[in-house]
Amino acid sequence: MAIFILSCAGLAAGLFWLLGQIRFSDCGLPITADWMEELSIERYRPMLRLLYGDDLAFVSGEVGLRKSQKAQFRSQRVRIFRGYLRCLRSDFEQISMATRVVMVQSRYDRPDLAHALIRRRVQFATGLAIIHLRLFLYQWGLGGVDATGLMRIFEALRLELRALLPGTLRAAAQS
Repeated sequence: MAIFILSCAGLAAGLFWLLGQIRFSDCGLPITADWMEELSIERYRPMLRLLYGDDLAFVSGEVGLRKSQKAQFRSQRVRIFRGYLRCLRSDFEQISMATRVVMVQSRYDRPDLAHALIRRRVQFATGLAIIHLRLFLYQWGLGGVDATGLMRIFEALRLELRALLPGTLRAAAQS
């Protein structure tokens, strides 16, 4: 019975955290061509290599390194990766907010776009939760972490926003 109660409490806590990730934030955004250019997916390419096994295997193969030094190396990499995740989440939130602003200011009702936006937000929040769990396990030497799926969701929403922008702003953003 105690295990069941603990499991339910853990599940409820996870759901509340996930809902917190999905919630809509209110922030003012400068929707400009410069802003769109800063949101390039290229910013996050180094994140993909950060937790690859090559560097860790190299460090593990070094003679004279203590286990604590190897653990410190892994911990530093996880900390840097989490920093990238915070930035990716912030950029995703900005793109999401900008998409909502463009939808509200549009002359045409776009329920398909609203549905796609909600679906992407849920996918992003779920992917983020899974990555945080995998990071926890990775820090203890269990498994690996792959953020390519999360980056694909980010890029898809960024491209949708770019397609929604007025023609002059879009032309400036593409140049």
